[in-house]
Amino acid sequence: MITYILFFAVFFLLIYGAQFLVDGASSIAQKHGISNIVVGLTIVALGTSAPELVVNLIASFSGADDVAMGNILGSNIANILLILGASALIYPIAVNVNHKWSRIPFALEIPIAITAAFVIGLLANDDLFRSTDVAQIDRLNGIILILFFAGFMYYAFRFGNEGLDDEVTVKHFPMWQSLLMIPLGIGGLALGGKWIVEGAVKIASLLGMSEALISLTIVAVGTSLPELATCVVAAYKKNAGIVIGNVVGSNIFNIFFVVGLSAVIQPLKFNKVMNFDVLVGLFSTVLLFFFMFRPRKNVLERWEGGILFVLYAAYFAALVLKEAGLIDFGFLAFLN
Repeated sequence: MITYILFFAVFFLLIYGAQFLVDGASSIAQKHGISNIVVGLTIVALGTSAPELVVNLIASFSGADDVAMGNILGSNIANILLILGASALIYPIAVNVNHKWSRIPFALEIPIAITAAFVIGLLANDDLFRSTDVAQIDRLNGIILILFFAGFMYYAFRFGNEGLDDEVTVKHFPMWQSLLMIPLGIGGLALGGKWIVEGAVKIASLLGMSEALISLTIVAVGTSLPELATCVVAAYKKNAGIVIGNVVGSNIFNIFFVVGLSAVIQPLKFNKVMNFDVLVGLFSTVLLFFFMFRPRKNVLERWEGGILFVLYAAYFAALVLKEAGLIDFGFLAFLN
């Protein structure tokens, strides 16, 4: 029982650690004349993905590759189907229509997210195209992902500030407090990430479940709590114009930077069972693109949010039934 309590409690340590790090660094950055948009695209973006990053790095070093990959794939699926679905059910999510390139800000974010979901599946299964029996995201794959991330960051810095009505809100703290918050945040992230990885492995062993299932569900949703809280509050306040950009941007960050960096430091073995989750992530991103780019429309409606939410429930149920051996994704055999 103590194992279960600590496992769920440390999610708060992880989240507050990320918040301390972001608030402290953002405050210092603005005091030195760094613009809000740059802070938002760097420090805040890193902060929202910090739980996934820390969990992945620790899982990778610990040899818990299923935890690392399951965390990212599950988080990205939860971000779109669960978080955006729940947010749109609360209040339809309208987006900015003033961007020079299209009807929404960061118009290329969703297509880039689709590309990211496709690339991660391709790289994870590149053993099908070369003479090796090992399915993994190796260091070369990691470098490729980092290069994609660099290209995305160039786009974000070059065009992301055009047509945006709102800037990132940065909290101001005294310098001494900001300097104290940064190491406290890093410490919270390190401890929280370590305990979550160890807890996931332990719980999987105790319950007779796979590490992949625990990571795709509990760990993934737990590390996505910052996005969930932000989106639900924004939707409740009927101020959700930046929600989709934040969620989709987080998904891009997770694949290109978090997986890329993890693989460069330590290659990640890929469990072919997770090809189902790769396909679900790709499908959910394409579906979001369809919802947002329908003619004469820039709102994620409640009924669309309901579809996303129901799809997440179906995905969750499919994972549980598959774990119990009640269903089999035999149609993916060609990828094994």
